[in-house]
Amino acid sequence: MSVMEAPEAPAALVAGEEDAMAQLFAEIRARRDEFGRQRFVPKEFIAQLKKLGVYRAATPKCFGGTGLAPADFLRLVEKISEADGSVGWVASFGSASVYLAALPKATQARLYAGSPDLTFAGGLFPIQPATQVDGGWMVDGTWKFASGCKGADMLGVGIGAAVPGQPGAKPRTAVLPPEQVEIVDNWDVMGLAGTGSHDLKVTQQFVPDEWTFIRGGVPTIDEPLYRYPTIAYAAQVLGVVNLGIARAAIDEINRMSGGRVAITGAPKLADRSYVRIEVAKAEAMLRSARAFLYDATGEVWHTILAGDPVTPEQVSLLRLTAVEIARAGNEVVQNMFGLAGTTAIYSHHPLQRCLRDAAVVKQHAFLGEGIYDGAGAVTLGVPPMPGYL
Repeated sequence: MSVMEAPEAPAALVAGEEDAMAQLFAEIRARRDEFGRQRFVPKEFIAQLKKLGVYRAATPKCFGGTGLAPADFLRLVEKISEADGSVGWVASFGSASVYLAALPKATQARLYAGSPDLTFAGGLFPIQPATQVDGGWMVDGTWKFASGCKGADMLGVGIGAAVPGQPGAKPRTAVLPPEQVEIVDNWDVMGLAGTGSHDLKVTQQFVPDEWTFIRGGVPTIDEPLYRYPTIAYAAQVLGVVNLGIARAAIDEINRMSGGRVAITGAPKLADRSYVRIEVAKAEAMLRSARAFLYDATGEVWHTILAGDPVTPEQVSLLRLTAVEIARAGNEVVQNMFGLAGTTAIYSHHPLQRCLRDAAVVKQHAFLGEGIYDGAGAVTLGVPPMPGYL
C-alpha cells in the first residue's frame, strides 16, 4: 500500500465529526498554557479525548474497542499535536492497550468491563526487583517518566524477578489501580511540560499474577492490531508528535510572513528570498518524512491483513520511521524559529513552545541516534544492538 492510497484524514474526521474536532483543537490551543503551568492534562479534558475515540483505538474489538489501524491513529495524534505537543503526547498513549493485550483474556475482560475507553500510563524504568510470592508479586520501588499518570484509569510499573535461581528472568509490567500508587509530583522540564510525566512510587503492594504481563509479550487477543510490532508502534506514536509540532511551526511562520515590518525597517518575511527558500525546504523535509512514515506503516499493515508474518526488515523500517520523523520535525522547528528572528525570543511566542516541545520529543530513548545504527545494521545484514528487534 503506498502513501497515496492511504486515507489522509483521521478516522474521527471520516466519521463526520469535523466540527467537534475543530472545537476540540480550538480548546486545546486556548488551554495549552494552562496545561503547561499545572504540568498535566486534567481528567476532565482526558474525558473529551475519550469521546474522540483516542482511548478505545487500541482496545480489542471483542471488548468494544475500534482496533484502529496504526496509520489512522498516527494521523489522529499528529493532528492533535498541531494544537499542542503535550496533549498530543498524552493522546499517543491511547495506543498503550497494545501492551495490555498480553494480559490474560479474563483479566482484560475485567479491565474493560466498565468501558472500552481506558487510559493506561506506565513508569516502566528503571526496572525494579519484585519478590514472587504465592499467587503473584510483592512490588516496591520508584519509576520515572509516567506520562499522563494523573489522568490514568490504570497504572503500570516495570518489575523483574527477585527469585533465587531466576536472575535472568524477563522484566514484566505490573498493573495497579491508581489508589495503590503514589504520584511523585516532580515533572519540572523545559518542554512537553503538560504531559505530567511524574515519577510513580509503590510501597509493598501485592499484584496477582494475572495482573502482570511481559512487555511486548505474545498477545492473548487474536486481532490484526496486536500483530503490528509493539515496540515499533510505541516509538511511532511518540515520534509523530513532532510532525504535528513542525506543521504548527511552519503555519506560524506563514502567519508572521505578511505581518508588520521589522523594527529595523527590514522587509516583511514573505519578501525575503532566504525565508521563502527555507520555508520551501522545510515543507519538503516535513512532507518527505511524513510520506516515509505512512508508506512504511501502510506496507506493514497490508502484510498483516494479508495474513503474512511481519519480517525483521519491516520491523526495522518502522523503527527507522519513528526516529526520522522525530529528527525531521525537530529540525524544521529549529529552522522556523531561526527565521522568526528576535520576535521569537519572547517566552509567550508560539514558536518558543514548538522549539522546546520538539527538542524534548527528540530526546526520548526510543528516538535517539542509536536507532539509526540498528536500522543500518539490519540493512547491511549484520546483527543490530540487543533489543532493537
